[in-house]
Amino acid sequence: MEWTKESRYRRLEQASKSEMHELTSKVNASQWRQTFHIQPTTGLLNDPNGFSFYHGEYHLFYQWFPLGPVHGLKYWYHTKSKDLVNWENVGIAIEPREYFESHGSYSGSAIEYEGKLHLLYTGNTRDQNWNRKPYQCLAIMDESLKIKKLDDPVISKVPAGYTDHFRDPKVWKEEDNFYMIIGAQRSDETGCVVLYKSDNLTEWEFEGELKTGLEDFGYMWECPDYFELNGLGCLVFSPQGISPQDDFFNNIYQSGYIVGEELNLETKEFEHGEFYELDRGFDFYAPQTMLDGKGRRLLVGWMGLPEIDYPTDSDGWAHCLTLPRELSLKDGKLIQQPVEELQLLRKDELRVNGTIENQVISFDDFSGDSYELICEFYANDAEEFGIEFRASDDEKTVLKYDSLKGKLMLDRSLSGEEVGKEYGAIRQCSMAVDKLKLHLFVDISSVEIFVNDGQEVFTSRIFPKANSRDIRFFSKHGTVKFQATKFDF
Repeated sequence: MEWTKESRYRRLEQASKSEMHELTSKVNASQWRQTFHIQPTTGLLNDPNGFSFYHGEYHLFYQWFPLGPVHGLKYWYHTKSKDLVNWENVGIAIEPREYFESHGSYSGSAIEYEGKLHLLYTGNTRDQNWNRKPYQCLAIMDESLKIKKLDDPVISKVPAGYTDHFRDPKVWKEEDNFYMIIGAQRSDETGCVVLYKSDNLTEWEFEGELKTGLEDFGYMWECPDYFELNGLGCLVFSPQGISPQDDFFNNIYQSGYIVGEELNLETKEFEHGEFYELDRGFDFYAPQTMLDGKGRRLLVGWMGLPEIDYPTDSDGWAHCLTLPRELSLKDGKLIQQPVEELQLLRKDELRVNGTIENQVISFDDFSGDSYELICEFYANDAEEFGIEFRASDDEKTVLKYDSLKGKLMLDRSLSGEEVGKEYGAIRQCSMAVDKLKLHLFVDISSVEIFVNDGQEVFTSRIFPKANSRDIRFFSKHGTVKFQATKFDF
């Protein structure tokens, strides 16, 4: 199907029952449907929105275009869970029906207030010349999960000095006031974040721009998120327009963070360190965090990127969300670890260990397409060592450590169907290690890799054949000892 402007902005009810039945059947027959990740029933999923804990349940919304694997008229879709593992699809949460969201209900966040969950989001509109005009909007969900929008936006104008790339409100409360940051583009086409203040979530005052040390850092900052951990301030955002620098910033768009002193809400000054990428893999964008009932700061990201074609497109769907991750701070860097509830997925357990010397080894029953794998390497004098997974005679995804370069590398050049090949097939980062712990969550068409208890994370989509199921361990030019535990899901 050739996607035109008109077809991208069709409403769900404009599709016939037979069209939706055909699309659903096509999606369900896809060989790359995931088994334990949040994914769309049809069409395209992108940014996580409104991640929150409300009345004993986790609520997670996401951007959704139901009619195909393209960015079109965006809805908010709602899913919820009691344990961060088993998710129940609730259905459409926000439909773009009002004048202030005629061309999509864009990203935003949620906060509980007066016993209800308040959803703040950007309404996207276009005029007849396709010029954008954004609105910041409010919808309120009660305990029955019924959602009602305010009749008008809570912020209708973009402040002077900024373009209409002005979106993705993230809200939090501090003492008696609510604060909201919005991703923005200055009139000189550089990215930034602005701050608003309110005492009731409906009337907002423009406070000004956050003053950071990143004055010229890309042309747009999307999906900003501010929170505090261990007495320090953290600003997470997704800057667009950053040029590659060696092993850094090699995706089409990046997501990362800066850490520093707590944000001064009066002066808007945020003194911080350098910008770090949150994820070193191929497919990660637009993360959002929340504080849950246990006091944990949790993060979920979009496992995908804009403006990239994916093999699932031909099956009528695209993208999924990452697994929830718990955040902590260590030496000024965010540490990401899979939430402990993911252990509920574990079924059969298999352990292996041994010494590898200039060889590739495998074990009976140590294979699969959906599992958790924890592997530790130590006593190493090999030049290279690592893991091959989702492997067969002609396919493999390789995770290896180069001892001479001191680098960990993820190579998907032989992973199966290609994706984003213009941006390369290797992602790597420098790490000096005596022991290397690799914690993998492998699904039908993805892998999330937590390195040394979350010091680095690699998130990537992979699209191998169904028979590419082998797991192999290897060393080159030397010896390494290892132990590995695999949990089937």
